[in-house]
Amino acid sequence: MSKAASAGVAPHSAQSRRPQHRNIELLLLLMVVVIAVVLTAAVEAALRDEITVATIYLPLSIGAAFLALHLAVRFLAPYADPIILPCAALINAIGIIFIWRLSLGDVAADERAQAGVFIGQGLRQLLWLLAAVVLFVAVLAIVRDHRLLARFSYTAGFIGIALVLLPAMLPSSISEVNGAKIWIRLGGFSIQPGEFAKLALLVFFAAYLVAKRDVLSLASKRFAGIDFPRGRDLGPVVTAWAVSLLVLVFERDLGSSLMYFGIFISMLYVATERTSWLVIGLTLFGAGAVLAWTMFSHIQLRVDIWLNPFADPSGDGFQIVQSLFGLGTGGLFGTGPGAGNPESLNQYASSDFVIATVGEEVGLFGLGGVLMMYLIIAQRGVRNSLDVRDSFGKLLGAGLSFALALQVFAIVGGVTKLIPLTGLTTPLLSYGGSSLVANWCLIALLIRLSDSARRPPTRRPAVLQLRHAPTEVITR
Repeated sequence: MSKAASAGVAPHSAQSRRPQHRNIELLLLLMVVVIAVVLTAAVEAALRDEITVATIYLPLSIGAAFLALHLAVRFLAPYADPIILPCAALINAIGIIFIWRLSLGDVAADERAQAGVFIGQGLRQLLWLLAAVVLFVAVLAIVRDHRLLARFSYTAGFIGIALVLLPAMLPSSISEVNGAKIWIRLGGFSIQPGEFAKLALLVFFAAYLVAKRDVLSLASKRFAGIDFPRGRDLGPVVTAWAVSLLVLVFERDLGSSLMYFGIFISMLYVATERTSWLVIGLTLFGAGAVLAWTMFSHIQLRVDIWLNPFADPSGDGFQIVQSLFGLGTGGLFGTGPGAGNPESLNQYASSDFVIATVGEEVGLFGLGGVLMMYLIIAQRGVRNSLDVRDSFGKLLGAGLSFALALQVFAIVGGVTKLIPLTGLTTPLLSYGGSSLVANWCLIALLIRLSDSARRPPTRRPAVLQLRHAPTEVITR
């Protein structure tokens, strides 16, 4: 019998599986680079009528950034889930290539041959990816144990609220873009602090709900088969609802208001397993939506555009109409990378409506594949959160996964006219530095949690057997 078997340890232990997992991750990242090369070559063939050696420069630059991410995971989180990083990398690579494709499409046809690979928004998004790599590594290096975040929960909550409210307190000339006061713009630099506030608030919500879970789980009355909480325990939900309305009132940002309240209610349900909290949350959300619709003209405009965008197809409904036409033109298989006409969406083709850009040129099947990558990340995040050994990690992992899924649902639902437009960005796909950096930090936290979930528990020292040892009775 081997020593491993005699010690009660499986021969193929977690130590032996660790390099294999990282090698699988590396192989998947190489496949991502191959896909990036094919996409870039297809765009060049469509827009430049030739494929040059320079085609490989952009995918290799993206691949180098992903290699740095892989090395960080290999050394800082060796037991992490090997699927999350490649899925996020594929989404990000597709986003950068399509943003570059839009920049190249804006160049006059007779000048595209002389235009370099690193141009326009594509270059800026690549530079933001490099910044995201630095913060990704910093998160993994600093947060060696996710439980340390719980110690700074109230600090995180204060920082999150401050970041949310900061744009509302600044002059509109600095903070307002397209009617929403969610930016900080100084010179040529701009940042959306709400993207980082989301991460801080997730940490606070997880720690708070772990501490108050027993109280919030108490039932008062049973109605329609559902146990409802006591009236005095409704404070946290009403507070979250009121704060989300304040964000809507002072910042005119429907998307962020939906995100913060939705994340809190979902984490509250996970913490207490009480369906009544979902009922209360949906009721408050419906009441808040009706209240906002009656009070704010910009909300009324978004609802009118959602209900009938073709009433003013060249005015207020222009963007959503062009989005629907683009998705319809793409059909099942798409027009081909670079062969569509997403430029009709103007400056929003790479940001709010990047889903329509991708869907037009890769079709329903290609867009479905992109959405499947999001689903896999969320599913793996939830699955790993179930395996984490502490309650804070379970709630944090579930919250991070749901935040990603909710954001994707809100933006895809808006672009496809399932729900009114919210103004949220598509994680890892849309153009924008704040969104890209913040979402790579979110991925880093999911990887840290998966490393904790998959890391084998510390082996206890063998108990000394005294069964056959001689004994001696001492009397006084």
